Amino acid sequence: MAKVTVDGIEVEIANGSSVLQAAEAAGKEIPRFCYHERLSVAGNCRMCLVEIEKVPKPVASCGQPVADGMVIFTDTENVRKSRRGVMEFLLINHPLDCPICDQGGECDLQDEAVSYGRDTSRYEEGKRAAAQPDWGPLVKTTMTRCIHCTRCIRFSTEIAGVPELGATMRGENMQVGTYVDKALSSELSGNLIDLCPVGALTSKPYAYTARSWELRKTDSVDVLDAVGANIRIDARGAEVLRILPRLNDDVNEEWLGDKSRFSVDGLKRRRLDRPWLRENGKLRAASWEEVFAAVTNKIKASKPERLGAIAGDLVDVESMLALKEMFTSLGSPNLDCRQDGAVFDASQRGFYLFNTTIAGIEEADALVIIGSNPRHEAPVLNARIRKRWLAGHFEAGLIGVPHDLTYPTTHVGSGPDAITALLDGTHPFAEVLKAAKKPMLILGAGALARPDGAAIHAAAWKLAAQFNMLNDDWHGFNVLHHAAARTGALDIGFLPGPGGKPTAQMLAGGADVLWLLGADALDSQAIGADTFVIYQGHHGDAAAARADVILPGAAYTEKDGTYVNTEGRVQQGFIAVKPPGDAREDWRILRAISAYMGHALRYDTLQELRAHLAQTYPAFALTGELRRLAGGSLTAPAGDPAAVSAVPFEPIFDNYYQTDPVSRASPTMAACVEAHYPNLAEAAQ
Repeated sequence: MAKVTVDGIEVEIANGSSVLQAAEAAGKEIPRFCYHERLSVAGNCRMCLVEIEKVPKPVASCGQPVADGMVIFTDTENVRKSRRGVMEFLLINHPLDCPICDQGGECDLQDEAVSYGRDTSRYEEGKRAAAQPDWGPLVKTTMTRCIHCTRCIRFSTEIAGVPELGATMRGENMQVGTYVDKALSSELSGNLIDLCPVGALTSKPYAYTARSWELRKTDSVDVLDAVGANIRIDARGAEVLRILPRLNDDVNEEWLGDKSRFSVDGLKRRRLDRPWLRENGKLRAASWEEVFAAVTNKIKASKPERLGAIAGDLVDVESMLALKEMFTSLGSPNLDCRQDGAVFDASQRGFYLFNTTIAGIEEADALVIIGSNPRHEAPVLNARIRKRWLAGHFEAGLIGVPHDLTYPTTHVGSGPDAITALLDGTHPFAEVLKAAKKPMLILGAGALARPDGAAIHAAAWKLAAQFNMLNDDWHGFNVLHHAAARTGALDIGFLPGPGGKPTAQMLAGGADVLWLLGADALDSQAIGADTFVIYQGHHGDAAAARADVILPGAAYTEKDGTYVNTEGRVQQGFIAVKPPGDAREDWRILRAISAYMGHALRYDTLQELRAHLAQTYPAFALTGELRRLAGGSLTAPAGDPAAVSAVPFEPIFDNYYQTDPVSRASPTMAACVEAHYPNLAEAAQ
């Protein structure tokens, strides 16, 4: 540790830290534009100048390492004069278009200009002009505002791992671009908007929509993948206008995937805002009393063993618990949360969690990925793997479809039989796992939806046990889910009970009445013609078209809800806007209809429901925090490891941008499909 003095305050800071970090440790705020704590140091804006004793001129604090006994001055007249000079140079070519700039009110340049800017300009020559390149449907460029901080270049190269941005020419003629005109291909490109300290990069879908001070801000959790990224929902009136990431170092750091950020316009399209009832083959608008009566009459006329319920991928835990307990009171064991038919042994949490935790990826020194594409299934988690690879001494192997994961991988094989090659040591990557001190394994949840899913699950566990991934201080077996509701559903046992039927049997005529709670990912055409379908959800997707009764629910931005991410972290989202029309929170609909049928659930408020949830399932008593599970137990999940087949794995998503009813309803996501998957866009037309 080095002892330094900052403006008379003595602080201790780790050797190798910068002067800027030492100043922040002393509580001094240093202005900066190019510096960002998660990016490499560029030192090209010069705004963070400070004075150091015995150094003849001001130095850039972001790139100057500390030394023991260093004396630093951050607010002398010479420092202020130097910063004013830097600010004057930055504003020489910057246009005075703050009134029409979407960055207005959130602009670092505006903030620093208040402290260090002049009231008039001494510059009389013409300002620099720059072309406005087209970077696709998400990021809007206004490069006349660019101050050449290079944050966008460093992010795309270092964090996103897609080095498609760079600088051409020099000096004030320097231009940031993609060299060849093309849409940005990273699934994390929206983070460039957050990083840009001026208005050069803004959100194209959000352009000229609202000012930041007009928005009502609500903390919540993203549900469009299973990472559970912390988000902030910005709304005005009854409409959600944008979604931004919140800082959480344990989950998403400060990044957010493009689908989670930009599919916000899908929340107001194709919405279900009133109950519907099918009569004579056609759906008609109905009252709540009518649909309650229709549902009750149909359920009472059916045997309990002929009732079935399937929970979808975006559903909150409270609603799934209410549906489960309602069906339990009706005497039906036919429950399932696995629309894709995946096989899970839920007897232990460690069998289906991401046990190293997301932050724990940074401790691993080897990785094998089985049947998963983390770049599409969990872009933010994939960025964490890349971060670990950049730190060095880390090798990754891939079993499945070869693809660019933004870090190098050794292709072990295309099918699950490659697991056997690692187990018997015939593939060279087995030596990498054997030499690793903290190896980890990522098993894609989609890989368990195959006929040999149980065997794959057991074989992956056996691989983890053989290569020292399961011990008291390290649990390296991980399942990467792609559905936000899946882990929570498994935690509350939303699975077939004794004698119960799984999804496939319920769809194939095994249920006379089928309740679909936000279940939009299943094949609705496979539902038996005689099955009475109740669809409860918020979008008019494929399952709603097949329904006989539609109960309009609330989207994740329109309700308070609990979600469990892929690592088992319990998090809560909060209501930002009210549901449209007659739509209601799902648990309230279930509470009302259970009372109508004479099987009233035991809770009347959300607080009572959550108290009951925490009492029944202790894992939900701890919100926002996570306790790692030890890997000492070698009890294996059910399945025969030797029964894996040689059939190659297949991607679970046709494209990254449309995987759920919200993103499928989003025009912005449709534009992304057209830009990146033109063949799919033509097929849809």
